[in-house]
Amino acid sequence: MAKKTIRDIDVKGKKCLVRCDFNVPMVDGVITDENRINGALPTIKYLLDGGAKVILCSHMGKPHNIFTEGFGLNKKEKKAVEALPADEQAAAKADFIATALKKDQKKFTLKPVADRLNQIFPGKVTFATDLVGDDAKSKVAALKDGEAVLLENTRFDAGEEKNSEALCAKLAEFCEVYVNDAFGTAHRAHATTAGIVQFGFAKTAVSGFLIEKELKFLGGAIENPARPFVSILGGAKVSDKIGVIESLIDKCDTLIIGGGMAYTFRKALGYKVGGSLLEEDKVELAKQLMAKAEAKGIKMLLPIDNVIADAFSNDANIKVVDGDIEDGWQGLDIGPKTIALFSEAIATAKTVVWNGPMGVFEFEKFAVGTKAIAKALSETDAITIIGGGDSAAAVAQLGYADKMSHISTGGGASLEFLEGKVLPGIDCLNNK
Repeated sequence: MAKKTIRDIDVKGKKCLVRCDFNVPMVDGVITDENRINGALPTIKYLLDGGAKVILCSHMGKPHNIFTEGFGLNKKEKKAVEALPADEQAAAKADFIATALKKDQKKFTLKPVADRLNQIFPGKVTFATDLVGDDAKSKVAALKDGEAVLLENTRFDAGEEKNSEALCAKLAEFCEVYVNDAFGTAHRAHATTAGIVQFGFAKTAVSGFLIEKELKFLGGAIENPARPFVSILGGAKVSDKIGVIESLIDKCDTLIIGGGMAYTFRKALGYKVGGSLLEEDKVELAKQLMAKAEAKGIKMLLPIDNVIADAFSNDANIKVVDGDIEDGWQGLDIGPKTIALFSEAIATAKTVVWNGPMGVFEFEKFAVGTKAIAKALSETDAITIIGGGDSAAAVAQLGYADKMSHISTGGGASLEFLEGKVLPGIDCLNNK
């Protein structure tokens, strides 16, 4: 169902809590890739120009898990605490937690992101050193129309990943409008991705422009694709993508399987796969999926030749084989005949969705297949949708990003969306 966006509401003078995805790579506090920041800019600019008071929030990385049972202590720390007298254990645990959190705050702070946003929107963005504490309260209270504050890493609060109602209530005090523009975390039911709406605190809940774009392209591919519709799935394991394969068999015209997961299908066809990645317990499932595709008249394309190696290394000896892979060798990329087969299917398509590399993309010797698929996509007139993750990285590295119709900002979220799962961060938004 179509969801309301920030265009559908009056934002002037309103406090808008905006969930972004600022989980950007950083080295020593320096941002090394601004793509996720750039993706959020249209929404932020629209709100600032519209006179909203903008409260931005995001997670950053995976901080030290100090909030789980065991207080996040490693075995050595836990043993040291348990050796203390009972009346001293609580204080010792608190010291360990404080030390861990201090280290994580230095590594995972969003301060560099706030500084960059303030360069893009000069003098309009401040930074709060906590999420719902005194500094956040004072910075939010001081906001004027057309100004923004970025709150500290949401995952520094135990309530974020636990979807704490108490945290949601505190966040709700900051805002009149909730805006979700973080598609990459929309499949998670956390406090700032869904809970604030699910618990009834935010009555007005809309999407930003980034999520609107994701729903337009991914939703269009699922609900009403231009045909022929070709889906390309790669990556390591069949088990990771069972639901997606089953869903796409019901929707696409051609389903291409590559990457490590293809060897389980090859085994199901009766080929020997040597030391290639294999899920033996999924061979029967692979047979069933192929039978289902055939019954529905869906063309399923598997590798017809493979680049194999005598070791999992970029320095390994390699050769190309059409049939069985002998013991002592393993398949690490698709071969030239397969590249031609897959590229031909892409050339005749009107819609293509791609998620997952064709080989061990991190090794130059075995990145040939993935690069060839990216090139084929760059040369087609079809609607091309890249489903995040390694596929998005490959397209960007090869300089083809501007030739794609859409590159998803959420690998896991895009897979779940393609699978037909309900994404909490989307489901909670107001319907049009």
